[in-house]
Amino acid sequence: MGVLRWGDVGRAAVALVGAAVGIWICSWLIPSFDVGSWEDAFRVAVLIAICGAVLRFFLVRGAVLVGWVAALVVGLLGQALAVWIVVYLPRGGDAADIGWALVASWIIAAVSTLFVWVGTAGTDDAVTATLLRRARRRKQEIPDPEVAGIVFVQADGVPFPVLDWCVRAGTLPTLSRWLRSGTHRSAEWRPKLPATTPASQMGILHGTIEGIPAFRWVDRPTGKVYVANRPADAALIEAAHSDGRGLLADDGVSVSNLFTGDAPTAYATMSAIGRGRETRESRQALSEFLARPAGFARSMSRAISEIARERFQATRAKRRDIRPRVHRGWAFAGERAALTGVIRDLNTTLVADSMLKGRRSIYVDYVDYDAVAHHAGILQPESLDALAGIDAVLAQLEAIAAVAPRKYHIVVLSDHGQSQGTIFADRYGEDLAALVSRLTDSAAVSSLENAEGSGAVNSMVAGNASSDTVLGRALQRASDRAAERIAADTIETTSPEKAEEFLVFGSGNLGLVYVAGEKHRLTVDELTARYPQLLPGLTTHPGVGFVVVDTAEHGPVAIGAAGEHRVREGVVVGSDPLTPYGPHAPEFVLRAATMPEAPDIYVNSLVDELDEVAAFEGLVACHGGLGGWQDRGMIVHPADFSLPDDMVVGADALHRVLVGWLEDLGHRAGLREDADA
Repeated sequence: MGVLRWGDVGRAAVALVGAAVGIWICSWLIPSFDVGSWEDAFRVAVLIAICGAVLRFFLVRGAVLVGWVAALVVGLLGQALAVWIVVYLPRGGDAADIGWALVASWIIAAVSTLFVWVGTAGTDDAVTATLLRRARRRKQEIPDPEVAGIVFVQADGVPFPVLDWCVRAGTLPTLSRWLRSGTHRSAEWRPKLPATTPASQMGILHGTIEGIPAFRWVDRPTGKVYVANRPADAALIEAAHSDGRGLLADDGVSVSNLFTGDAPTAYATMSAIGRGRETRESRQALSEFLARPAGFARSMSRAISEIARERFQATRAKRRDIRPRVHRGWAFAGERAALTGVIRDLNTTLVADSMLKGRRSIYVDYVDYDAVAHHAGILQPESLDALAGIDAVLAQLEAIAAVAPRKYHIVVLSDHGQSQGTIFADRYGEDLAALVSRLTDSAAVSSLENAEGSGAVNSMVAGNASSDTVLGRALQRASDRAAERIAADTIETTSPEKAEEFLVFGSGNLGLVYVAGEKHRLTVDELTARYPQLLPGLTTHPGVGFVVVDTAEHGPVAIGAAGEHRVREGVVVGSDPLTPYGPHAPEFVLRAATMPEAPDIYVNSLVDELDEVAAFEGLVACHGGLGGWQDRGMIVHPADFSLPDDMVVGADALHRVLVGWLEDLGHRAGLREDADA
């Protein structure tokens, strides 16, 4: 049993005072809600707190059995029921008063949360306060406390220059403190083509980046379209690449990732949706968080404020004619509110809980910055604010590490960077599928919309559903329908009256063009014989930097408007189309183009004089191809962890570095013995 800290007592007292003020406000605003004095208001606040705590004990356990929607109901009605029991029931209140009790509970929770926030100098500890108190009261015993653990925090899509500038500006207080004090160091690393989450996470977590040519692709032998953030597809992709020795294989935990890294425990991880025990634990964490007045008020207030901010900022961007710009509708506003609100909090809760249980390694993906930057731009205030929110999470995890049963090192990294620019369709009046259709006079089925953010939301929905309840199965069906929408996105046929001859996918500024129904990759001669205008039209288009096709004589060739680069032979004819894309471009193109999953034609957009690209998806900032900052990943690591002298190139190479750090701490001994045997 730990010692009760004065900080906890003070926070509870401030919360009670805030609740009493909220009750006093309610007595002025709400019918039949009457308290006679300040003393009565404080007494009612204490009774509501006690009643609410008792109710939450039972309601949370019920929510765990029923499903995550019940957790939301607990958040909505749990405290309202406590208010009704304390205030209305003694006066003969009936069920009709529940509505007023609900309003009162929101007011009381909001005022109490505001008092705590002000009283603690605005600290953002609502998520971790309960876990910290529990850890101080009840220490977790683990068999190897001398072995330090690592928490890997993926700040999705953050380019190294953005990290560097924000640290210099001091807008990331936690990271700035770490780097300025010398406890941590930052470095740049280079993701290979494609610079996208599925390939990078597979490389970081499992040590291979083969077989994943983009976010979506066609498996020619079966004709199946794989979508990396569809649960069934993610499971198949991981099964094809995992060797059981992933980054998290030694007592690790995966939180909100695409793949597990062979972690024994995986929460809201796309490839492991439906693991029963983790699903129940995730539901319990969500239920406990939302059941607390401060937790629910925090989530509700943040969601409402984020939606309001997003609508204001989207309107302002349009009014100011900020460029580049894309349409930002209500759907994205809801997605942003979810990602930066309850999902961020739940991820943090799951990570903190795993730390307090002494798990050896934890890997979590926060997609906040990535999703907002896709729609706003990599340096817009709303994007940088989302990044600052992740920085605040680091401070919370640092506080948890101080009371955890083992020492934890925190490593922060991005899976890729981002590039930005006016989208291809806006620049040239037609998207890539329409261009292919026009050049070939054929129909093209296209999927040119990004679904990473909505996929993260869906993984949380699916990850908290359950097959052991009627409601859980209904939620799973809803998740499946959402996954199908992700798979299709806005799949359109450019010419409905014609037979479908092409499948066209956008992955940032990298386009993938498949000739439908083919069981092998067509060569340049086959493509030209069938569609004589296609390759000349693509290579001379002002929005295309280069295309990559296969040849019988030279292997993969990158072709531009004024020359070609035979990447296998290293021979350039005319002007090298890969020069604007950096010294690694030939190597990256060769690797991507020789995968069996490679499309018949890779299309990479231009990179202009501002180092901007033209996404084939409807995104201001994008990643997936070459050009700009999308291949400029970042990593922040403890100063006593060493990196190679040369820049790390490839997520598979970064995996080996991270595994080395774990082994240096004493992890993976059993895995090494198995490999030697």
